[in-house]
Amino acid sequence: MTDEALESVLGTLLRAGVLVSAAVVAAGGIWLLANSGRSQPAYRQFRGEPGELRSAGGLVRSLVHPRPETVIQFGLLLLVATPVARVIFSLVAFAIGRDRLYVAITLAVLAVLVYSLTTPYGGG
Repeated sequence: MTDEALESVLGTLLRAGVLVSAAVVAAGGIWLLANSGRSQPAYRQFRGEPGELRSAGGLVRSLVHPRPETVIQFGLLLLVATPVARVIFSLVAFAIGRDRLYVAITLAVLAVLVYSLTTPYGGG
């Protein structure tokens, strides 16, 4: 695969990922507003996200019976997954091209991404 072809495919992947995730978030937002757009928010009482929306696995399982919040959260998950997919695609393209230096660099970037996405906040 030539450099230009790789850049074109990666650009298309990023554009498609952002557009699809934006459409999913917008659909969830419209659904949420249609269900509860006129209700008054209770700012004095804090309610965190339900447990199923705090992990990717729980989110995917909750899509069986979707709610607007689930659809919005899934769209955000797609948005985060878009650059990760780009790195994975780049890794495969560099491996096919037998470019060992770029494979190593891309593996390091992928490792940092996976670590940052799987490590809980707070450092402990």
